Amino acid sequence: MNRLINVKDIVTKFGTRTIHDGVNLHINKNEIFAILGESGSGKSVLMKEMIMLIEPYAGEIDILNYKLNGISFKDAQALRRDWGILFQFGALYSSLTIAENIEVQLKEYTNVSKSMRKKLVESKIHLVGLDPHVGALYPSELSGGMVKRAALARALSLEPKLLFLDEPTSGLDPIGARNFDKLIVELRDLLGITVVMITHDLDSIFSIVDRMAVLADKKVVAEGTLENVLQSQHPFVEEFFKNDYTKERYKDKVENV
Repeated sequence: MNRLINVKDIVTKFGTRTIHDGVNLHINKNEIFAILGESGSGKSVLMKEMIMLIEPYAGEIDILNYKLNGISFKDAQALRRDWGILFQFGALYSSLTIAENIEVQLKEYTNVSKSMRKKLVESKIHLVGLDPHVGALYPSELSGGMVKRAALARALSLEPKLLFLDEPTSGLDPIGARNFDKLIVELRDLLGITVVMITHDLDSIFSIVDRMAVLADKKVVAEGTLENVLQSQHPFVEEFFKNDYTKERYKDKVENV
């Protein structure tokens, strides 16, 4: 498979506190890849390092054939155009309408005309399953699920190759969460994008994730398909995947491994 992301020997420190101590993983083209782990394991920190919001203490991250270590400003800008990001709570600008939120990156990174930007915004709103009138509304006028979809439309505005999602189903009711999962798969298949997501949602993990990495003890303690990860005897993996609730709810998948 074509690897789009390689994370090698990442060490992350905040003062005297070490968050990661030799994290290694890779992400393949067109897969939905999940990062999960115990609280404080540095899942969000690792994603922030991938999107260049934080610089690791040591190690290397390669994304789309760019090495992030010492990357030039020009290359960093080019790389940012190739990914979209959905933050946990949407992070929409409250003073802008949904259409204006989606248009922000089109204004910043492209030279397309105002009329073309309008058409592109409308197409993204439609793509994520929102009604056209939503573009004229403000974030405060939307439900939690609609905010997630609007933020996703913004993340897709530049037609990225990579989509980073931070807890995409958090705060959604079960039906909304499953519909959002379905949307992610449809977008991956339709657009040919690669999805990297941080999640604790077992339904997402068992239904839409192709491969995953489990962070614990400052390292990746399990990586691969669900079947691969379930083979791990690490205490966190055992607790997360093999507790009584999980065994009962996902009986067929757990017991077949």
